[in-house]
Amino acid sequence: MNRAERIDLSIVIPVYNEGENLEDLYQEINAACGRLQKSCEIIFIDDGSTDNSMAVLRGIHGRDPKVKIIRFRKNFGQTPALSAGFDYARGDIIITLDADLQNDPGDFPRLLEKVDEGHDIVSGWRKSRKDRFLTRLVPSKIANWLISHITHVRLHDYGCTLKAFRREVVKNIHLYGEMHRFIPAIASDMGVSIAEVEVNHRPRRRGKSKYNIFRTPRVILDLLTVKFLLSYSTRPLQIFGIFGLVSGLTGGILAIVLSYQRLVLRQAIANRPLLLLAILLIVIGIQFITLGLLAEIMVRAYHESSQKRTYFVKETVDSEAGGRSPSVDP
Repeated sequence: MNRAERIDLSIVIPVYNEGENLEDLYQEINAACGRLQKSCEIIFIDDGSTDNSMAVLRGIHGRDPKVKIIRFRKNFGQTPALSAGFDYARGDIIITLDADLQNDPGDFPRLLEKVDEGHDIVSGWRKSRKDRFLTRLVPSKIANWLISHITHVRLHDYGCTLKAFRREVVKNIHLYGEMHRFIPAIASDMGVSIAEVEVNHRPRRRGKSKYNIFRTPRVILDLLTVKFLLSYSTRPLQIFGIFGLVSGLTGGILAIVLSYQRLVLRQAIANRPLLLLAILLIVIGIQFITLGLLAEIMVRAYHESSQKRTYFVKETVDSEAGGRSPSVDP
């Protein structure tokens, strides 16, 4: 089969040190795909695992050629892993899920049913989530509320990896940082239809969670980036210019008042803090407006240039693409 040939469904699974879960996960996914009666491929992205994950994946691929493996040179993170899976996937519909067995492949039909109804993205909602209350559930609820209100895309569970996407949606999204969780919000700028369905969530049986509360600052910073991209990515001068105008006008008004006091009322102003504040506000205003103009130039250059990938592939394992390539990056 040609690499460019389209199929019905691609299953994309980022893997990082989940060797003891992979065989069971493959069996569940394979069974779920069999019940769907669709042409499927299963893409595992080994995100620099240091355990036996790659050995297990090679064994699975040896038995089932529809299993593909993308192996990173080091641990880049879940966002680049999903991005690589999206780049490599041929399916008209792409489903993502975690490799820790907490997502249930048995929920695939629920996601696809919503896609068939005309939705472009279907996000899983782990309503009965089997995680620790203080370290996982409470931060997650706060984050979901915050993301929903800032992006205006209302979802109960942004952190659920179990999602379904139409091919044309993810092929036009470039992911950076920790932005995989914000895909529905980012895609909303394209005018897509987004739905949410309740999915089964299972407790982790083996292995160690890769998530902790210390990732929260990175998520918050990425949320600010997403908000900027959604609201001002094509018109950055409007946000920097507002700050610049407010600062510059405030400083200008103070300067006029001080000038009146000095020239008309003959009051001394050289030792007054307001004079320094007026000068500072005017300078800051000029800097913000200049920054906005530079951002406008950068935005135009960004949209006209090619996109740099956020991952480097060490090898791919795909029988249908003519075997294994030891390296596909320079």
